[in-house]
Amino acid sequence: MGPAASGINQGAPTINRLITAGRRRLLASRAIDHWRPAIAREDAEELLALALGVAPEDLDGHAVVQAVVQRRYDGYVERRAAGEPVALIRGTVRFAGLTLGVRPGVFIPRGSSETLADAAVASLRRRSVKVAVDVACGAAPVACSIAHQLPSAEVWGLDIDPAAVALGRSNARRNHLSNVHFRVSDLLAGLPRRLRGEVGVFAMHPPYVARADVPHLPREIRGFEPRHTLTDGSTDGLGLVRDLVAEAPEWLRRGGSLLFEVAPYLSRPVQGVMRRAGLEVSVQADPSGITRVVGGRWRG
Repeated sequence: MGPAASGINQGAPTINRLITAGRRRLLASRAIDHWRPAIAREDAEELLALALGVAPEDLDGHAVVQAVVQRRYDGYVERRAAGEPVALIRGTVRFAGLTLGVRPGVFIPRGSSETLADAAVASLRRRSVKVAVDVACGAAPVACSIAHQLPSAEVWGLDIDPAAVALGRSNARRNHLSNVHFRVSDLLAGLPRRLRGEVGVFAMHPPYVARADVPHLPREIRGFEPRHTLTDGSTDGLGLVRDLVAEAPEWLRRGGSLLFEVAPYLSRPVQGVMRRAGLEVSVQADPSGITRVVGGRWRG
């Protein structure tokens, strides 16, 4: 369906009219996961604000939109209706007060990961030596947030994908963070040897989708996120969780922590992995009360 068929080009192109037509077009898309009723309108507002070069809260519903802006908006709406995430269309995301670049081929940061970053910061604040490692860092939202909140900390971002590491470095430069470092690494293989026994916290948002479930993900996820960022190929989605739990203790200081961001349905299985490894387990919910982070403390 093209822009004309969506109804966006019909009648006087006021901001309210364009948002209503854009919302209708997005609601009709099967490529989008409409898990919350307001998502379509919020996306339409963000895309129109992007086309206008203003913030969504500055939109004046009765203002008339120029034709060139309307055409730009039409194109954005059609891209979103095909499943492309708003973050990729915009090229940036806001995360914990930072602006981070995003690009195709690297996992897009989610706001839910702010809980993981905050949990890591809280764990490090209690320590005199502050070393944090963000494993499978992607665009490095967690690594950059820790480095921003704790300028005295030594932060490392590790990822097996060179494109992700390059984007992480770019995001650190964008936000003037000199205390975060990056390496291409298969799990912890690239971590400097001098950090053995010195790490205060490991944070990881693992690719936790079970292998058989990947084809059933919404197109906006499976069509735009790299497969290796969605699943580790295991039958239960916890292959990399088990690997990190096995490798991390030799790197942790006494009392150091492993923190995993997982879907709520995986909280108990991850807790089980940690308890079997002798870790002292805790969980943390996000502001809406949903369990997001499972932590394990290494008593040494």
